[in-house]
Amino acid sequence: MTRTIVESKTTTAIIGFDQPFCVIGERINPTGRKKLAAELEAGDFSTVEKDALAQVAAGATVLDVNAGVVYNSNPNPNETEPPLMTKMIELVQGLVDVPLCIDSSVPGALEAGLAVAEGRPLLNSVTGEEDRLELVLPLVKKYNVPVVAISNDDTGISEDPDVRFAVAKKIVERAADFGIPAHDIVVDPLVMPIGAMATAGVQVFTLVRRLREELGVNTTCGASNISFGLPNRHGINNAFLPMAMGAGMTSAIMNPVALPVPPSKIAEKRAEVAAAGVILPDDMDDETFVTLFGMGSTKAMAGKEMEAIRAANFLTNNDPHGGEWIRTNKQAAKAGEEGRGRGGRAGGRRRRA
Repeated sequence: MTRTIVESKTTTAIIGFDQPFCVIGERINPTGRKKLAAELEAGDFSTVEKDALAQVAAGATVLDVNAGVVYNSNPNPNETEPPLMTKMIELVQGLVDVPLCIDSSVPGALEAGLAVAEGRPLLNSVTGEEDRLELVLPLVKKYNVPVVAISNDDTGISEDPDVRFAVAKKIVERAADFGIPAHDIVVDPLVMPIGAMATAGVQVFTLVRRLREELGVNTTCGASNISFGLPNRHGINNAFLPMAMGAGMTSAIMNPVALPVPPSKIAEKRAEVAAAGVILPDDMDDETFVTLFGMGSTKAMAGKEMEAIRAANFLTNNDPHGGEWIRTNKQAAKAGEEGRGRGGRAGGRRRRA
């Protein structure tokens, strides 16, 4: 049975066919986050700290760390990214005790992260381009770490799933040339947006099965890619993740956190409610308000995607006896109602005379 071992200083995460789904938290990444990018360039790591703690609290078992900031003061990532990656890895592993995924397209940043990471991190990533294979696979061998293999090469990302499978197979075979076993390769078959390609879901499910059955490798993906550009993305993600798990996918790089409702949205909703003539208590706090109107929470908490994953773990017998499902969903009994059944009646359903 294929198992990929990822470790922090004292904690082990196992990615495997017979293991609970591995959630790799994606939030520590400045791509598309201008505020975080500006903070990192200024040496402010407060958001990184918050994101690390929130993702682990929500259930992430591995944290992805990406230092891909294009500095305004120096646009050369080969110079700026390695020292920033070093700082971020040291900071995050000092805050949380989960394994890390070192994420960069800059080989120098990958090695800088490997040099300071404790345990056995996951390296993200290698692709099928020959120059990339020659740069990254020696690092994988030198540090004895597992690596994410992305199914694209010099020709780009193919829409043909057979081509993407062939690229994955090539990477696994080239890794073997370096003495890297297949169980240390986690293939990303590349999830296409379902809004742009109607067969995207079917393609990735078929690919994952082939990768498992023919190459014997674990798999991952950028889970939110499937819903890109569509309304109610969480609804699509919530369906996609259990279906991918059923096809054999063993991990995903994703956001495990439902982000807090921002004050601006709360103020907008309060004005809307007041305009409708709804009278609320003057002392109603924001958390009660957003809960009442189904807006979410003012606090970071586990997202609906985590609920879908935990349910799928239970249904595939990767949550023995449902212990994790029960632990994360059971609410304390209301005072005075312990032992009561439906409707609060002692003893539950009445027996007919």
